[in-house]
Amino acid sequence: MQKRFLSRFAPDLPVTGAWAPDDPPGDRRFAVIADHEHPFALEGGGKLNRVRIAYETWGELDETASNAVLICHALTGDSHVTGERTLAYPTGGWWDNFVGPERAIDTERYFVVCSNILGGCQGTTGPADIPADSDSERPYGSRFPVVTIRDMVRAQAMLADHLGVQRWLAVIGGSMGGMQALEWAVMYPRRVRSILPLATCSATTPMQIAWSAIGRLVIASDPHWHGGDYYDKPRGPWQGLAIARELGQVTYRSGELFNQRFGRDLLDTDRVYDLWGRFQVESYLDHHGQKLVRRFDANTYIILSKALDLHDIGRNRGGVASVLTRIKVPTLTVAISSDFLYPPYQQQEIYDGIVNGGGDCRFVMLESEAGHDGFLLEHDLLYKPLSAFLDEIYESEST
Repeated sequence: MQKRFLSRFAPDLPVTGAWAPDDPPGDRRFAVIADHEHPFALEGGGKLNRVRIAYETWGELDETASNAVLICHALTGDSHVTGERTLAYPTGGWWDNFVGPERAIDTERYFVVCSNILGGCQGTTGPADIPADSDSERPYGSRFPVVTIRDMVRAQAMLADHLGVQRWLAVIGGSMGGMQALEWAVMYPRRVRSILPLATCSATTPMQIAWSAIGRLVIASDPHWHGGDYYDKPRGPWQGLAIARELGQVTYRSGELFNQRFGRDLLDTDRVYDLWGRFQVESYLDHHGQKLVRRFDANTYIILSKALDLHDIGRNRGGVASVLTRIKVPTLTVAISSDFLYPPYQQQEIYDGIVNGGGDCRFVMLESEAGHDGFLLEHDLLYKPLSAFLDEIYESEST
C-alpha cells in the first residue's frame, strides 16, 4: 500500500535542468549586478560575491525613459510573463492574457520588464549556482543565504540601472510580486510612478507562515534532500517538493471551486474501499505536484517561501500602519473575494493605510470563486480595472 502511495510522486523523474546555470537561455538575457569588487550585501547579513539576474523585455523604452513597467512574479514564477514556449520556458508565458500588443499592459506602448527574482532557479543566482569565490564546482546548496523581499527589490533596482530606467511608470505584481511592488514604493519612492499590488499583504500573518513552514518541513523530511546538498546525487527531494506544491495548491484555490470541479467524484472507481484509492481532486493535486518538480528547484522553494514569511513592510520602520501612510504614489490594490491564502481584509488594510496617510489608493474586489490564483486566472474581471488604471497613469505622465 505504501509503495502504491509513493508512486504518485514519480520519484524517478529525470532532472530536467530547469534550475541548472547552463540551462538553454531561450529569450532570456542576463545582467551581472554584483561581483568580487562590488558584492551584493544582504539585509540579514552576509553577501553574494556574484549576482546574475535573468530577465526579459518587451517593447521599447521611449526617448524620455518614462514608459517602463516592471512586472514582479510570484513564488514559483519566472521572467517569462508572456510569449511562446521556449527551451528555457516549456510552459509559455504565465500572464499572456494581460501582456502583449493591444492588451492591458500594451507592449506597443510600454517597455515591459520581468526578471527572475534573487534566489530563483530560472537563471538568476540561486542555491544551484556555484559561488564565485569557490575553488570547487560545488553549488551553494545548503550554504545559500536567506534572502528577503527587500533584497529582491534592491537587485531589481540595480537591473533598472543596467537598463537605463530611472523611474518605473508602474510596478505590478500578485502575491509575492505584490510584496515587491509595495517595497518599491517604500524603498524607492522617487523611482516609481505607481504600484499595483494584487492579492497580497503588507505583512504575512501567522497562518500564512504556518502554511509555508509545513511546505519547507515536507521538503526537508525527504530522505533525498541531503540537507540541501543534493545536486551531485542521482535524485533530489522530488517527492517532498511535489507534496509541498500540493499543499500550496490547496491554498491557491477555493473550496467552492473544488466543489464545482471535482465534487466527491472518484478516480479509482473500482477501489472505493482501498486505503489508497483516489478521488478526482487527488489526481489534480498530483498533476500540479509533478508539474512543479519538472521545472523548479526544492532549495529555491525553501528560500523563497522563507522570504514570504519574513515579509513585513513595517519591520524596523515603525510598523505597518506608519509605513503605509508614507506611500504617496497612485496605487491600485486588488482582492479576490474567495482568496483563502491572502484574504481581502489584507488588501483592505493596504487601501485604508494609504488613504489614511493622504495617499491615492483604489481598491477593487474581484467577485470570483477562483481563490488566490484569481489574479492569474480572472482575465475578464481584472482586465478592465488594470487597463484603466495604467491608461490613467500613462496619460497623466504624458501631459
